[in-house]
Amino acid sequence: MSTAGRIPKEFIDQLLARVDIIDVIGGRVPLKKAGREYTACCPFHNEKTPSFTVSPTKQFYHCFGCGVHGSAITFLMEYEHLEYPEAIEALARTIGVPVPREGAEDAPKRPRKDKNLYALLEEAAAWFQAQLPQNPDALMYLQRRGLSKEVTKRFGLGFAPPHSSLGRELVRYGDDKLVASGMAIRHETGRVYDRFRERIMFPIRDRRGRVIGFGGRVIGDGSPKYLNSPETEVFHKGAELYGLFEARNDTRKLERLLVVEGYMDVIALAQYGITYAVATLGTATTPEHIRQLLRLVPEIVFCFDGDRAGRDAAWRALENALPELRDDKEIRFLFLPQGEDPDTQIRQMGKDAFEASFDSALTLSAYLLTVLKERFNLSTKEGKARLLNDGVKLLATMPVILLREQILGELSTLTDTPLELVRRHLKKSSTGDAPLAYNQARLGDQDVRRTPLRHAIALLLHYPPLVELAGSSEQILGYDLPGTALLAAIIENIEENPHINLAGLLERFRQTEHEAIIQRLTNWRSDTDDETVIRREFADCLQQIRRQSRQKQLEALLHRGQTQALSEQERSDLAYLLLQDYKSPGA
Repeated sequence: MSTAGRIPKEFIDQLLARVDIIDVIGGRVPLKKAGREYTACCPFHNEKTPSFTVSPTKQFYHCFGCGVHGSAITFLMEYEHLEYPEAIEALARTIGVPVPREGAEDAPKRPRKDKNLYALLEEAAAWFQAQLPQNPDALMYLQRRGLSKEVTKRFGLGFAPPHSSLGRELVRYGDDKLVASGMAIRHETGRVYDRFRERIMFPIRDRRGRVIGFGGRVIGDGSPKYLNSPETEVFHKGAELYGLFEARNDTRKLERLLVVEGYMDVIALAQYGITYAVATLGTATTPEHIRQLLRLVPEIVFCFDGDRAGRDAAWRALENALPELRDDKEIRFLFLPQGEDPDTQIRQMGKDAFEASFDSALTLSAYLLTVLKERFNLSTKEGKARLLNDGVKLLATMPVILLREQILGELSTLTDTPLELVRRHLKKSSTGDAPLAYNQARLGDQDVRRTPLRHAIALLLHYPPLVELAGSSEQILGYDLPGTALLAAIIENIEENPHINLAGLLERFRQTEHEAIIQRLTNWRSDTDDETVIRREFADCLQQIRRQSRQKQLEALLHRGQTQALSEQERSDLAYLLLQDYKSPGA
């Protein structure tokens, strides 16, 4: 591909949205989780105490020691000494997408999901389904697993023959499309061959019902037992749940979703009338999974095997759920007996008894406290202190809700620690190094005077959802103060891309007149992560900006009135501004 031409900003936005900075930096620097962020000794200067932090929510890193900070792109530029386009190319390679170039003759079109891929995958699903009745071994396998013809059809199960000829059936799409869809693999010699062979095929559908990928289960003892489609333009494992489309299709109003570990569990449960089960696609439960589930239903039940792997998966789900919790939602954890899974349990117990077992599932708070009690010796002061330390770190990742207060009380009782002292430790853990961020001199920070407008910009960079309080960009420009053009530009960028984060905003203003000041303002942070407090802080900044604007207009009119007669409109404006000034004596 030609390297001529500018890389579209829209592509960079999408790239940063798909790449996780934790994976990028964690693959090169050992990161340790600390509350909502990750820490490490800074790779850019020598230090013994970690001052390098990485935020998964902002997709941003910052060192409180030497002041370096930026996005995943900036990190690769600094750490691997790459040029800007080279860093983007490197990130794009990790997720297997080409980098488009504006103005290049062979540039790919603006990144968008290729409708041809959906059509190709739908045809592949139909072809696999057509092969199933022709293969006795595959039919026998499904029969042994107790799956009816009805449920097999409902989930669109199929079969990839040992000598698969899918590529020949879909030859009109071309090798490049077959590879891009994940249905084929290109060998280093250039030969293209089918990815799936001799496997029961489970089509994976998105929320609109379109086939976006496949899971393949080997018949017999082959390896790997399950093989999923790779990441493609239309398929992202960390954002999809198997069976979600079918669950929403089969149940008019979902009140609960059951999260299990495998395709067969989802299908077996559906056959027995539990049509609200979903499964992750060979990955741990991600924050995106949690957000999707909580948007859909008030109750989530995670159902895992009772072995070590199942409990590890449950704990990862709990950690990812904590930042997303709300008081009107409930999360439970159901652990099955050793050697059992939902497939075997539902067949033994039946639908009613299996659903009744949900009542004994551990609530999230009970599971959290149970695990902490198992980890530490509560008969010693040291054990209690360690339990309290770990518990507070976990609670620091939670929003300020009633459930957090209740768990705080439990920790207080459990460790014989006064509740006020527990609160103090939680506050310290929640704010982390924020006070240090204000007091410690940082690169390029000391020469920028703090003003309400600059502080509003810093808050908006770190918390883009604040844009809903900011008003229109035209209104901001009307204040006619130094910096309003930048604030207005940030507002416009967020409104154009509502899901943009700090890293994305940094890249939007790279190589512009605003880059230097934005780089400095990213060092300014709020003293708290409490959303209510941050919103109030931002609203206060806006109020002060409005007052400053009025004061500037008032002074200009008063000065003009001393040298010339004011027009009728100017006299009206002056009267209004004097009234506002009288109402706001502290302006």
